Amino acid sequence: MRGAALPVVILAAAVAASALAVVWSRHESRRLFAELQGLEQRRDALQVEWGRLQIEQATWAADGRIETIASGRLGMRLPAPDEIVIVRP
Repeated sequence: MRGAALPVVILAAAVAASALAVVWSRHESRRLFAELQGLEQRRDALQVEWGRLQIEQATWAADGRIETIASGRLGMRLPAPDEIVIVRP
């Protein structure tokens, strides 16, 4: 009977180790899934901010706005035809 006990003990230890590996694997899987969801939320927030920044850039760079600032604040104007000088190399 003693010779048969050793394989049973080895198998029981292998089953216990396998069960612990399954528990650890499940825990790690859940942890990584939670991290993935957090990263996806961060990505979504960054995409919203990127869209807002693109709209803001388009607003600041609008031709009408630049022309208004150039003429109002800086006193710039289009040159008259006789003020235009063409420089050739």
